[in-house]
Amino acid sequence: MYYYIFMIEFKEVEKKFKVDFWAKPFIALDNVSFTVLPSKITGFLGANGAGKTTSIKSIFKFIPIDSGEINYSSELGQNFKEVLSNIGYVPERPYFYPHLTGEEFVTYMGKLQDMKVPDIRSQMMKWAERFKIDHALSRKIHGYSKGMLQRLGFVTALIHNPQMIILDEPLSGLDPVGRKEIKEAMLELNKIGKTIFFSSHIVSDVEEVCSEVVVLEKGKNLYSGPIDNLIEKNNKSEFKLTYKLPDGRIEIVKESELKKKDLLEKTLSSGYEILSMNPLRPSLEEIVYNIRK
Repeated sequence: MYYYIFMIEFKEVEKKFKVDFWAKPFIALDNVSFTVLPSKITGFLGANGAGKTTSIKSIFKFIPIDSGEINYSSELGQNFKEVLSNIGYVPERPYFYPHLTGEEFVTYMGKLQDMKVPDIRSQMMKWAERFKIDHALSRKIHGYSKGMLQRLGFVTALIHNPQMIILDEPLSGLDPVGRKEIKEAMLELNKIGKTIFFSSHIVSDVEEVCSEVVVLEKGKNLYSGPIDNLIEKNNKSEFKLTYKLPDGRIEIVKESELKKKDLLEKTLSSGYEILSMNPLRPSLEEIVYNIRK
């Protein structure tokens, strides 16, 4: 498959907010640069207040940036209207018209994308069945649970078959089953070529489904690139040796790779039974915690 250089590119983006007349401006984005690659799932990591939602709103020009550039691939469109028509978006706090049924709301959103009613219907049923919300489409939205609203948001984001999907904290507030289903759906969408960019403050979710990651901390870009590169760069080259003593007790020793040979010889010469020896790979959560220090 041919990969374009980027789907969306941030180049030295800055954004400040004036809290009040007397206070110094709050720097939400401080010279932020990163790229979202095509046909990849890119995680957007950072604590609450790191600048993730500000970045996402800047992509849609909901808020203007003060300086820098946000560039869009020609694959998304030749003008900003075309770009928007090729992106599906689920905001952190989506608003649904509570007096409409799920079907009415999805139909309305499809018409905003200039879709024909038969196409809306077929796409709606396809994704509603996938997200197990087809049984509730005839019900008023005000009776939907948090998980059902999240699923309805995904249906509306996918109704027009976008090339890119942007999700702002899509797993927030979901139960374990709902979280699993949404992550599986993201992987399935990526397999058919969709580019997915989703923000989260939960590192394990990003590590589970993403190949790329962007890490923000207080408006600054700490890292952007492949997760494997980040982990390899911060790998301490340690291993874990598990062995059994003559009395049956199990001992576990962690050491650096440099001491592996000496430790093995000492363990074997003592007559201990080696049960396993595995390299220690730091988790993404450990690495992100360390680079934030």
